[in-house]
Amino acid sequence: MPDDAKFCYKCGAPINAPVDSQQKSIPNIIAPSGISELKCPSCGAPLTPKFGEMIITCEYCGSSITLASDGWKSILKHTTLPLNFADEQAVEEKVKGLMDRGFIHRHLAESSTKEEFNVSYIPYWIIPVSARTTVTSVNVASQVGSTVTEMAVLGLLMGGMSGGRRRLYTGGSFFSRMFAGGIYSGNQGNLTVNTINENYNYPVIAVKSLMQYQPKNYEFSLESRTLFDVSKVKSTKVLNGDIGEDTAKEQAKTLVAQLQSDKAHKQYHMIQSIKSDIDVGDGELLHVPIWFARYDHKGNKIVLLIDGNSGNIINSVGL
Repeated sequence: MPDDAKFCYKCGAPINAPVDSQQKSIPNIIAPSGISELKCPSCGAPLTPKFGEMIITCEYCGSSITLASDGWKSILKHTTLPLNFADEQAVEEKVKGLMDRGFIHRHLAESSTKEEFNVSYIPYWIIPVSARTTVTSVNVASQVGSTVTEMAVLGLLMGGMSGGRRRLYTGGSFFSRMFAGGIYSGNQGNLTVNTINENYNYPVIAVKSLMQYQPKNYEFSLESRTLFDVSKVKSTKVLNGDIGEDTAKEQAKTLVAQLQSDKAHKQYHMIQSIKSDIDVGDGELLHVPIWFARYDHKGNKIVLLIDGNSGNIINSVGL
């Protein structure tokens, strides 16, 4: 479970849920199947809890409502993030800065033609993923030390056999062990086993036609998400998804396994084996405001996707 988890992804049980004894307490409630909002059982006012909250305080009457462990399972898990970066000119300046970043891309923005620049709410499946990767690698320091020693011994032996003249020994198994697949003597004592444990709220884009823009190593900031209400975003185009949750879960497993492998290769050298155990929980459909920017630079297409909630770049094509 992530360190900041408030409820179990699999069973919905609360984790160290706080209790305010001074507030009026109402028995646990279980949300009816398929609803998108809750009402206070005491005064009937609408409730807009955030995901993970198991105890909700009514803003109107101050009652404390405890959501039963099965409650969130029954609520339609369709959420949205607010559009915090709505100024198109400001976002475009940010995009131009990203395009001109570095000496190679100098003046790239001013020499490119803008073809498309708009914002839409795009659906992503947010899949909770727990990954444990076991990495077996060669202990380079230990192996190099033994290699240097072996070279010195061989040098002395060969020097003695040749009457004091030093010759480079290239036969036998010594150099074959050094250069055939890395420095590895076959001694298990020279191997180290490490683990990489990570938890993700991994986003899988839910639109088949946009799969080429699938994030590789990006997570949305979920703290400000609320239950989806199309009436609150009707001024912005909302895309429908055509990828189901089961497909998204399998995709998340594959992408996280690759991400874990990439992390392993950055941390360890001369890897002998990598094995990942990956568990996924139930997904949540999240509509995110995404700025889509497309430019033409001498016949080459440059596309950038900007998170309209955080202002961060999600990914780019052609840069």
